[in-house]
Amino acid sequence: MKQREKDSIQIFEELFARYPQLGPCRKEIDLSFQTLIECYKAGGKLLIAGNGGSAADSEHIVGELLKSFMFLRKPDTELSQRLQDLFGEDGVKLAGVLEGAFPAIPLTSLSAISTAFSNDAEPTAVFAQLVNGLGRQEDVFLGISTSGNSKNILLALMAARAKGMKTILLTGGNGGTCRNIADISICVPEQETFKIQELHLPIYHAVCAMVEDELFVEK
Repeated sequence: MKQREKDSIQIFEELFARYPQLGPCRKEIDLSFQTLIECYKAGGKLLIAGNGGSAADSEHIVGELLKSFMFLRKPDTELSQRLQDLFGEDGVKLAGVLEGAFPAIPLTSLSAISTAFSNDAEPTAVFAQLVNGLGRQEDVFLGISTSGNSKNILLALMAARAKGMKTILLTGGNGGTCRNIADISICVPEQETFKIQELHLPIYHAVCAMVEDELFVEK
């Protein structure tokens, strides 16, 4: 694991140095970062959904949030002490391997409830139902849709807004219908699906790294 080398400002600026075509998205990327900081400081979590390659991106993002990413994160001090108090040397050993984590759930991974709801109710409302069940006002919903017209993402954005959650859309082209619902729309300047996806990855890598830098100390 690398040592901490860059702060959030440097990570942010490096993103645009490497991908200058993302310049038009600068404000929205920064707003997404600030929104996640507020979410986690308030004790909230991130819910993420997408289809196909964007479903894989949902899992990828959660992978960067639930464990160390750019540097080894120190776990919660209170938890480490509690483990020691409860379990002695075994607790100390466990605390020694645990890493700091941000609560995040890829809704795409909940296959049993998703297939049950799709079969019994309405397939396009699956993510909306999961947001309804899991989402709280302090949480953030991130919808990923390369076209911005994915019906299941649109309905999930609607449910999240109705629950008082902040919403972020990661999209491309003209942002589609989802752009009219999301609080923040990061709309990358590409039209073809694979090219849009290629620009989504450096954005969410940068945002995850920036949030990590702001909220965790190095282990």
